[in-house]
Amino acid sequence: MANTEVLMAGFGGQGMLLSGKLLAYAAMYDGKEVSWLPSYGPEMRGGTANVTVVISDKPVGSPYIIEPSALLVMNGPSLEKFGARVKKGGLIVINTSLVAVACERTDVTVVYVDAGGLAVKAGAARAANIVMLGVYVGYSGIVSHDLAAKMIEKEFAEKAKFIPANLAAFEAGYSAGVESRKGGA
Repeated sequence: MANTEVLMAGFGGQGMLLSGKLLAYAAMYDGKEVSWLPSYGPEMRGGTANVTVVISDKPVGSPYIIEPSALLVMNGPSLEKFGARVKKGGLIVINTSLVAVACERTDVTVVYVDAGGLAVKAGAARAANIVMLGVYVGYSGIVSHDLAAKMIEKEFAEKAKFIPANLAAFEAGYSAGVESRKGGA
């Protein structure tokens, strides 16, 4: 496995840093080398926030990435800021509940998902980030379904009442990712 470099971006408070952490931990539990580098503006909630996760079989030389192989965007400004940076042949996952424009790139795979709508259906309106994580895991297979679900359970262990809804949001995203990979979406 070569380095897999993932950039997750949105407004502060949308949970992309958490999604990146969950992905990083799942990869670590899978025996991979990992780096996790959060970045957020001083205004925090409502400001910009992004996280890079690098996953590799070899030690990661730098957590800083210029051209990610995958981009998960929660909002329009994030697509505008980072969309052009994705490597040719890479993947962009776009949350259509907040991004009204289509990605103009033709040299990458683009997966559109109504993360907000799927989160509401799953009973966790604030879990669109977990839906996005599910889409990426389902589409890429970078970590196993079960390992990612286990990380969600561990993350919310002290707030157990949130586990079922977050797992449902992950399942909804995962199914959408698998379906997109098969060409169904």
